[in-house]
Amino acid sequence: MALLTTFFAFLYHLPRVYKWLLKPYYVASLFMSVAFLVVRKTPGLCEHLASQREDGNSCDFDWREVEILMFLSAIVMMKNRRAITVEQHVGNIFLFSKVANVILFFRLDIRLGLLYLTLCIVFLMTCKPPLYMGPEYIKYFSDKTIDEELERDSRVTWLVEFFANWSPECQSFASVYADLSLKYNCAGLKFGKVDVGRYGEVSTKYKVSTSPLTKQLPTLALFQGGKELIRRPQIDKKGRAVSWSFTEENIIREFNLNELYQKSKKLAKSRGEKAIDMQFPAVPEEEQEAEPGSEVQGEEEPESKKDK
Repeated sequence: MALLTTFFAFLYHLPRVYKWLLKPYYVASLFMSVAFLVVRKTPGLCEHLASQREDGNSCDFDWREVEILMFLSAIVMMKNRRAITVEQHVGNIFLFSKVANVILFFRLDIRLGLLYLTLCIVFLMTCKPPLYMGPEYIKYFSDKTIDEELERDSRVTWLVEFFANWSPECQSFASVYADLSLKYNCAGLKFGKVDVGRYGEVSTKYKVSTSPLTKQLPTLALFQGGKELIRRPQIDKKGRAVSWSFTEENIIREFNLNELYQKSKKLAKSRGEKAIDMQFPAVPEEEQEAEPGSEVQGEEEPESKKDK
């Protein structure tokens, strides 16, 4: 059932996936993920490889290689159960395929294993996943602007993401957070981001770990008047992040975005009415000037008119 769900999800998003695979990062990842398959199945090359098959056919997988590939499939399915975007699904497949390739190449020939491992290290250091470049209503903070913006207006609620560009989880979450900003951004509810991988002082002040093994990236926090109201993922007593899924539904529910959005719209409406009142102030009746030719109350008519 899990395989069918993954397969149909892949077909549904096939046009989008095809568009991603044309990017250099994904093209290189795809070739590295199928490297062992290509080496094992290429005529003229596979004949020179070692094999533990009983029939001696070195151009087909032996029982140990099949076992490793089956284990890889199980790990990918388990990891993809918690994936929230197609990017995460594809990223998990590429990541664990490379790990399996390292094991398979080392088992086949230590020289091939060292060569493939070197290529993986070079790829990791030189190629970065493409960043999300779609539409969004998000303000990017620096270490000098975040405190000022959060404390500027106590009536404005800020939902802030603490992220790092090197984190695959943050890169996958970028599109989800951008969609939320397009749906819920208004005068009283705003969305912000700050790169804690770049601004170490911010990560220290707001207690967001930037360790390579951290589970706190990304972190979402809701602020009102500069004070933090809620944060996900939560941190337990031992300082470890409690596992939490960054799906759109979870974020809307946990941070009460629908309720905050309705309150923010009322705030924007009241601000608009006050602005109109300030532009067109009411003139008191007693201060209104008399029209030309009109008589002033309490004063008698001139004598000339009485005589007439």
